[in-house]
Amino acid sequence: MIRRPRNIEAAKDHAALAGLKINYRCATAEALNAEGEVFDVVLAMEVLEHVRDVQGFLRHAGAMTRPGGVLVAATLNRTFKSFAFAIVGAEYVLRWAPRGTHDWSQFITPAELGKSLEAAGLRVFDETGVVFDPLAGKWRLAHDMSINYIMAAVKRV
Repeated sequence: MIRRPRNIEAAKDHAALAGLKINYRCATAEALNAEGEVFDVVLAMEVLEHVRDVQGFLRHAGAMTRPGGVLVAATLNRTFKSFAFAIVGAEYVLRWAPRGTHDWSQFITPAELGKSLEAAGLRVFDETGVVFDPLAGKWRLAHDMSINYIMAAVKRV
């Protein structure tokens, strides 16, 4: 099991302030799957580009998704533009993330992710890009999937 107690404690504090009752657990997809956990919604947000075995991870995440449930994944596309913005820009220029956080070879194209989700027993039903608007200082959904994107898939019944 992964131990990130400070992250969990911070999340619990935020939930309490918002009046939300959330059961936070810090565990791997494999561990939750081994425990027989199933969920209506499984989120894999900005994690896939850090996983060594993406297909194995998605197989476990898919197994934890209840039939008819939804798995949503957000990740980085493997393009020259993503290298320039997500690695050079975010890590070296803006220092949003520590240098070396990302390995461009581990970025995943939408076609690769879609194929892996299908192999895990899910059917992709939506995908969209996510871009940062520097003038507004906000992230927004967009047609441009060349850097960040989100893909949603439903577990086959």
